Amino acid sequence: MTAAPPEAPRDCPLCPRLVEYRKDNERRTPGWFNGAVPSFGDPQAGLLVAGLAPGRTGANRTGRPFTGDHAGWLLYETLQRTGFARGGYDPDGNDALELVDCMITNAVRCAPPGNKPLPVEEATCRPFLQARLAALPRLKVIVTLGDVSRRNVLRALGRPGSAMPAGHGAEGRIGPYVLLNSYHCSRLNTNTGRLTAGMFEAIFQRARSLLDG
Repeated sequence: MTAAPPEAPRDCPLCPRLVEYRKDNERRTPGWFNGAVPSFGDPQAGLLVAGLAPGRTGANRTGRPFTGDHAGWLLYETLQRTGFARGGYDPDGNDALELVDCMITNAVRCAPPGNKPLPVEEATCRPFLQARLAALPRLKVIVTLGDVSRRNVLRALGRPGSAMPAGHGAEGRIGPYVLLNSYHCSRLNTNTGRLTAGMFEAIFQRARSLLDG
């Protein structure tokens, strides 16, 4: 059996529900990206940031992870403050943003209805995540955004979803990698104070210290 490539084709046919949702989005918003969103960043990255899936009006619109929705503002500002990005960020992706020693990906590459992929869709897309991990020769640290992303990354590494603790700031060594888990930088978490900018930045400062150390 041929191994999956690190990126899904834009018109990936593997998940029927997501394909139908993509086609519906294409009919309603033909000028949007409307496809499997590729990873973004440095192919020699020591840090991988893993989300769960593209948002319909964010990455599904722009074709770049976390670009175009509320979560992107906090993520890219934090990456710039901690030295993992440079250049301005534009929510439409019309910018010169560059990631430094960092790559961003999603466990599921196509936007799901209600921002919630089904477990079978997570499993179907997992070979692309496994290939993405394997294709980063200098990878040392993985930041997972939310516990569902954490479980997906652990399973992509051949471990059960319970192989490290849940919750913000949880840390575990899995093979050659250190995994750091953060609450997701969603509007819900930031508006309620569950996740503050300082809490989020501390995760990436820890990633920086692990890479530098």
